[in-house]
Amino acid sequence: MKVGILTRNPEAWCSRQLREALERRGIPYLCFNFSDIIARVGLSPKVSFGEIDLLDDVDGVIVRPIGRGSLEEIIFRMDLLHRLKRLGLYVMNDPSSIERAVDKFYTLALLEEAGLPVPRTIVTESADEALRAFYELGCDVVLKPLFGSRGVGSTRIDDPNVAERVFRALDYHRSVLYIQEFIPHGSSDIRVFILGGRVLAAMRRISNSSWKTNISLGASPTSLKLSSEVEELSVEAARIIGCEVAGVDVIEGSDGPLIVEVNSQPGWRGLQSVTRFNIADEIVGFLLDKLKR
Repeated sequence: MKVGILTRNPEAWCSRQLREALERRGIPYLCFNFSDIIARVGLSPKVSFGEIDLLDDVDGVIVRPIGRGSLEEIIFRMDLLHRLKRLGLYVMNDPSSIERAVDKFYTLALLEEAGLPVPRTIVTESADEALRAFYELGCDVVLKPLFGSRGVGSTRIDDPNVAERVFRALDYHRSVLYIQEFIPHGSSDIRVFILGGRVLAAMRRISNSSWKTNISLGASPTSLKLSSEVEELSVEAARIIGCEVAGVDVIEGSDGPLIVEVNSQPGWRGLQSVTRFNIADEIVGFLLDKLKR
């Protein structure tokens, strides 16, 4: 049995944790990047990395973040993952779930259609409509990139003049305007880590200097015992998006918890610091059980 880790950087913290977990079990592995892969149609090997035929030499692949790229590069990367799955390679997460989760609008729409509580959100390509949305959502909103993570590019706007200038600038550059009501949440939120349809671990992320609570932006993690409501919502959110591994972000509003995002390739460095067991070991154990079955 051999496992592939599809990662931009094998020395990145989460990738290194996965490598060490595989080494502790004596499981051979290889790390490779999308730019290392060659795909062929009408000749063999169908998908390769150097001299390695991925379909013959690898039993399963853990996908770490897809990474930045042009539209063509991103589409090709997803095409590759779908082809690997169709040809019998186990891919974690399923390519379809990665496509759903990477798109904030797609994710939120699916969650709402399934009856899960989500923040009021308006998405448009028009600066005029975005400005109307600003007023409709109470003149206090968070403008987010449709694709993105770690809070990068998310901006809180509560001034109409600033809103108009920003919306028109983005409209000029042909951006999609994803506008979400700001939910007062006391500078903290909840990250729930799902593995195989159950809550593996959870933390509260607390920021002392910003409304953003991303660990990568300086927020502090604290251990957390989830309420049954948040646990059930998080498990259901991951199931709807189709993720076997997921980081579900929850904000506690005045009317109850709201699902904000589902991350199909979550990091867990902050979470590991407040968790007693080794998260990478759990991920690898889950993967190996899947491959054996």
